[in-house]
Amino acid sequence: MTPNGAIVFGLVIIAATITARDLPGLAAVLGVTLILALAGGRRALTALMWSAGIVLPLAAFMSLVWVGIVGRAPDEIAAGSEGSRAAAAVHVALVCLRLFIIALAIQAIVLRFAGWTPFAFVRALTAPPTLKKLLVLTLSLIETILHAVDRARAALIAAGIITRRQSWRNLRNGWVLVQTVWLTVITIAIGRMSDKWPIENTLARLDHALAAPVAARFVTADLIWVALAVAGLAMALGLR
Repeated sequence: MTPNGAIVFGLVIIAATITARDLPGLAAVLGVTLILALAGGRRALTALMWSAGIVLPLAAFMSLVWVGIVGRAPDEIAAGSEGSRAAAAVHVALVCLRLFIIALAIQAIVLRFAGWTPFAFVRALTAPPTLKKLLVLTLSLIETILHAVDRARAALIAAGIITRRQSWRNLRNGWVLVQTVWLTVITIAIGRMSDKWPIENTLARLDHALAAPVAARFVTADLIWVALAVAGLAMALGLR
C-alpha cells in the first residue's frame, strides 16, 4: 500500500463510520478495519490496545452519565418520550464504537508505515506542493511541542509551582502548566518562522526536496484495499 492508497482508505472508512447509524452497520465497517489491522501482523495488537485506551475512558464516563444518571438516549429526550436505559446503552455503544473504528483505522495506517519517515510519507503523496510543504512544516512542529512541554515542566518544577510526582499541587496548578506550554510553543514557533527558517532557506529547500521523483501514485494493493473500504461503506449504507 502506498501513502496515497492509505489516505484514500482512511477517508472512506471515516466516511463509512460517520454514515452508519446503527450497530450492524458499524460492525461491518469495524470488520473491514480489523482486516487492515490484522494484515500488520503483531502490530495489530498494538493498534487495538492504543485504540481501546482512547475509547475506554470515554465509554466509562458516557455510561455513567447516560445509562446511570440520565437513563435515556438523546433522541428520546428530544422526542419527549419516557425512554429506557437500554436505548441509552445503545447510544453510548454507537458513539464509542464509532470513535474506536476511526482510532483503529488511523493507528493501523500509522503502524503500516512505521518504517517510513514523516518526510518520505508526505513526499510520496499526490497533493499540491503548497499543501505538502504545509504538512512537512506542521509535522516539524511536533518536536517543538514536545520540547516546549519539557521546558515548561522543568521551569515550573524549579519554581516550586508543580512537583515531579503526582500531587495535589499539580492538580491545582495544572492550568498554569497548560498556559506555560502554550506560550512556550508560540514563542518557539514564531522564532522558527521569523528567524530559523528564513536563515536556513527552509522553504526553498523543501521545494527542491518535494520535487524529487517518487514512486507510482497507486499500486494494485491500493485498489484492493480501497475496494474493500468501499464495500464496507456500501454495507454500512445497506444496513442503515
